[in-house]
Amino acid sequence: MDNFAKYLLTALICIVALGQFVQVITRYVLQVPVMGLEETMLYPTLWLYILGSVNASRENTHIRANVLEIFIKTDRGHTILAIIGEVISLIVGLWLLSWAWDYTRYAWRVWRESPTLYIPTFYSDIALVTGLGLMMVYTAWHLWRHIRSLRTGDPA
Repeated sequence: MDNFAKYLLTALICIVALGQFVQVITRYVLQVPVMGLEETMLYPTLWLYILGSVNASRENTHIRANVLEIFIKTDRGHTILAIIGEVISLIVGLWLLSWAWDYTRYAWRVWRESPTLYIPTFYSDIALVTGLGLMMVYTAWHLWRHIRSLRTGDPA
């Protein structure tokens, strides 16, 4: 799974970079804009952002402002703080996931298309529900690891 995520994110970064390079060269150097390039770049860019967030959740490397960690001196206290943080993340994330699911149902029902190339936007719309679902799986996984760590006394 790690290799798949690594290669997928690398491919998406390359596609986005290549698309932006082509856009700059054709528009500003050759003075010939490529019609629809912005529309096609929406898909890999959006999936890159969402899957990058999923990757940060998988690695447990999201940016945190844990000021309380400064004042808590014990490993047990840090683990309890991590459990509280994961529970809050899970509650908020599941709430957002329910909204994303409602939006996905709406996108399926309406089935919009992009204005120039008529590409269904549903394929970019489902990125949010997919990403939030995966982030909640990883958040639950980290919560379980912290709880297990608190029970056994082993570091997570």
